[in-house]
Amino acid sequence: MRQITLISLTLRNFKGLRDFVLEADGRSIAAYGDNATGKTTLFDGFLWALFHKDSQNRTTFEIKGLDEQGRVAEHGLQHEVEAVLMVDRRRRSFKKVYYEKFTKKRGAAIAESSGHTTDYYVDGVPVKLSQYTAEVDGLISEDIFKLLTSPSYFNEILKPDARRKVLLEVCGEMTDAEIIASSKQLAPLADILGDRSLEDHRKVIAARRSEINKELEKIPVRIDEARRSMPDVSDLDAELLQEDIETMRGRVDIKTAELQRIQSGGELSAKEIRLREINAELAEIKQVIQADSLQAVADQRGWVMQLKGESSELQSRLNAGQREAERYKGQINRIDSQVKRLRAEWTSLDSLQYPVHEHEHDANCPTCGQTLPDDQVQSAQDKALEAFNLDKSKRLEAISADGKLAAAEKNELEKALKALEGELTNLQDEIASKAAEVMAAEATLQSLQTNIADPADNTKYQSIQRDGDQVRAEIEQLRFSAADAMGKVQAEIRILRGQVDDLEADKAKLTTVAATEKRIAELAEEERKLSSEFEKLEHELFLTEEFTRTKVSMLESKINSKFKHARFRLFEEQVNGGLKDVYKTLYNGVPYEGGLNNAARINVGLDIINTLGQHYGFSAPIFVDNAEAVTQLIDTDAQVIRLVVSEGDKKLRLEHNIQEAI
Repeated sequence: MRQITLISLTLRNFKGLRDFVLEADGRSIAAYGDNATGKTTLFDGFLWALFHKDSQNRTTFEIKGLDEQGRVAEHGLQHEVEAVLMVDRRRRSFKKVYYEKFTKKRGAAIAESSGHTTDYYVDGVPVKLSQYTAEVDGLISEDIFKLLTSPSYFNEILKPDARRKVLLEVCGEMTDAEIIASSKQLAPLADILGDRSLEDHRKVIAARRSEINKELEKIPVRIDEARRSMPDVSDLDAELLQEDIETMRGRVDIKTAELQRIQSGGELSAKEIRLREINAELAEIKQVIQADSLQAVADQRGWVMQLKGESSELQSRLNAGQREAERYKGQINRIDSQVKRLRAEWTSLDSLQYPVHEHEHDANCPTCGQTLPDDQVQSAQDKALEAFNLDKSKRLEAISADGKLAAAEKNELEKALKALEGELTNLQDEIASKAAEVMAAEATLQSLQTNIADPADNTKYQSIQRDGDQVRAEIEQLRFSAADAMGKVQAEIRILRGQVDDLEADKAKLTTVAATEKRIAELAEEERKLSSEFEKLEHELFLTEEFTRTKVSMLESKINSKFKHARFRLFEEQVNGGLKDVYKTLYNGVPYEGGLNNAARINVGLDIINTLGQHYGFSAPIFVDNAEAVTQLIDTDAQVIRLVVSEGDKKLRLEHNIQEAI
């Protein structure tokens, strides 16, 4: 087992202690003092030196000494704590120095506080915070160290879930298979759970039970709604209804046949045939009378259409020619502009003279710069003038050639334009002539249409037309008589069909009742199956709860067997038989949080530290605050530092040999 003991603890200007050294030398020791003399400050300083927190696990607390008004009593001090430890026979020291930083601003006479800083020392060597923390963590983790140094930490500082976790680590977790194997009653759980954990299966059960409960609540309502929606069919008989329906449909068929006979009466049919014959005779006479006139009109209409087509074609040719003429005119204008430009260019070039002054420098050799002889100078100037005149002549000839080409092109375009304009004049004359032909042809067509013979002027046509009027009047009379008879039959058919509809409605009621009764039976069967499934889930839930009870009993027995005095309750049974996760530390049946005196609390805490020390294989100095409440501490292998309230000790007083550390 690893062992840490406190050799000494030095506090300077820390929470009111000006300069105090706790010389323990690795042995158990007691610190006596009246209230507010600094007993708890010793433990605060010890934890602050290692973990930057006080005994209440706070990272923010006042380190400086305060006056009666709660203000810092004195500024500019260094607040220092050094803990010297023996770690497995190796001496280690950890020191922190907290102080204000003062900075003198430019132009100021006095330096001002600019914040605080902390210096860190390990074995007397200055280090950074990260290295300091790593050195402390290398001894033991903060959580385990606090569990092993304060009897109250486990029950008062650590949260219940964390306490439960520590206890389960100490006793060792039990598998579901081990718990199921411990009871024959739980044997079915193995198959029920399968690959699912107990908690997951409980969630599945809860979710499914909730769904089933909702469905079971709905089913009676659905059944009641279905029953209330059923029509009253107590006085209906399905067989008699079907017989009545067939009888009434037969009567409807009889009346329908009677109506068809009236509608297709023989005399009315003969009259209608005669009227169709008369209409055919009239159409034939009309065709004979108007045949020649109609043919002449058709021929003339065709001729008008032909003339209009020819006129349209001429107009299209005229439009195309006019567009071509405009294109010729545009090209001629372009050539005129080009000729004008060439004339200006020729005139400008022709007036250009040889620049004598630009060649005066030619009197010097271009290579060596020496003055050339007069004959060489004159020869060079003559050659330059000849070259200038030759270039000017060639350029003038080129401009003249371009001008001649442009003039020739313009001449060709003007000839083409003149010829095209002649063709356009001829086309306009043709269009005017064709328009006159169209007008004459349309006048002839109008005359032919006006002179078509009217068949009503024909004596035979008039006679046959009168016969048609007579037959038409006779048909109307027959139809009026048939309409009265048809109305009576149709009224009877409507009555019969209404009776059939009423019978069909009664039959539909029987169908509705049958379907509703079937649905009610289905709902009742669904209710039975859901109830059966609910009972099965209830049994599974009971098994899971029994599993939990068994697990609780086994866990609590296993946990409590690790401790001499402390006992733990991790679960409580509810009124409904279920189990609730709780956490309670007990001593002789009394809960730690309710009714347990201070002495018992301290000894329970020491008992927990003893067990945890064995589990973690580690012992550390134990600070027992309010130790005056305990007449006899339980045995422990660790170094014990008792903090005892003593009214007569106005300053801290140390006393060794309270309990020797092993």
